[in-house]
Amino acid sequence: MPPQDMTTAASPSGGAAPGQGTDHLLDALQHQVAVFARRAEQTRLGGVGQVRNSMDRAAYLLLNRLDVEGPMGVKALAAGMGIDSSTVTRQVAPLVDTGLVKRTSHPEDGRAVVLQLSPRGQSRLEEVRASRRELMSQVTGGWTEEERDTFCALLTRFNASLAARQAAIQPAQDS
Repeated sequence: MPPQDMTTAASPSGGAAPGQGTDHLLDALQHQVAVFARRAEQTRLGGVGQVRNSMDRAAYLLLNRLDVEGPMGVKALAAGMGIDSSTVTRQVAPLVDTGLVKRTSHPEDGRAVVLQLSPRGQSRLEEVRASRRELMSQVTGGWTEEERDTFCALLTRFNASLAARQAAIQPAQDS
């Protein structure tokens, strides 16, 4: 049994105990999300012994998007990630400096810059993915395939809801 460090809520499943109401369930949910964020950061920093395969969250997300969607400009990358262009520019700079991302000219408009995953970036991304895949395998080792699938589907839905909420409030903040 894991140490009692406030990571579990009132019921064995980690949710609210039956009959305790929506507020209690939402309190338990927000607490578990906070604990998850802390654990994810500890893991990223090598807390599981894989320091050489750790990678900054922003770098991982940028490299992953370039791998999945292919070369693109800063504006397209920013829009796809739900962040502003200046943030992408700042986050991409060290990736270019370390040779993980290449800046190339747009094939149709030579004045525009396109960001592209370099072979070195592809290799580094695969190392980190393999390490993270192994971690997920270890952490969910006692889970069934159905439980993993359900958790992934719910986490994906949760992240999509957060992104939609952010997209809805962003125009109001920009005005």
